[in-house]
Amino acid sequence: MQRTESIEDYLRAIYQLERQTSEPVSTSALAERLGISSASVTGMVKRLAEAGLVTHEPYAGVIVTDAGRRVALDVVRHHRLIETFLARTLGLKWDEVHAEAHRLEHHISEVLEARMDEVLGHPQRDPHGSAIPPKDGEFLEPSYESLADVRAGARVVIREVDDDDPERLRYLDQLGLRPDVYLVVRDVAPFSGPITVDVGENGDKTTSPAVGRELARLIAVEVVG
Repeated sequence: MQRTESIEDYLRAIYQLERQTSEPVSTSALAERLGISSASVTGMVKRLAEAGLVTHEPYAGVIVTDAGRRVALDVVRHHRLIETFLARTLGLKWDEVHAEAHRLEHHISEVLEARMDEVLGHPQRDPHGSAIPPKDGEFLEPSYESLADVRAGARVVIREVDDDDPERLRYLDQLGLRPDVYLVVRDVAPFSGPITVDVGENGDKTTSPAVGRELARLIAVEVVG
């Protein structure tokens, strides 16, 4: 089966949804993620299964095979490497690089990818904190809990933020919520209320924003004390 942009987008979406839920991906969830009809998804999933890139059981969901995962990780590597190159080398802001990388990720050559990787010093993470898969070998994407799941009093460090929405990234930047920034969770309001945190690069309080639960779920953190 010849790799196309559409096939690569499907496999990446399945891989990412599967990672988020740790369950087979429903065709409806995949259709919502890609912004297309369920009928179109069903047809493509059938083709991907015939090519050995996914397994699909009706009413059970879709899972990428080892071959499909390799394609998905190749696209993810391109995307995150391009984001890093655009930010570090060309000076684009972290809320600008996602859309640009999405346009370019399907089209860079292996030579250009290797050269960018070399120039950047073989980076491990992109501007949003996401791990960059290696060119070869095993890759286990780090798994963190979200800020929404942390108890009051915990000290955490932000490891990764969702990069889909540039306006959200700009808002997080205004709050000082970026990868590698330390937080102390001061208060967790009941009934899905906001989470108040003390923000500081080294754990020293600089600001104390209140973050809604929906936004907090998109901020991956590691508890450090």
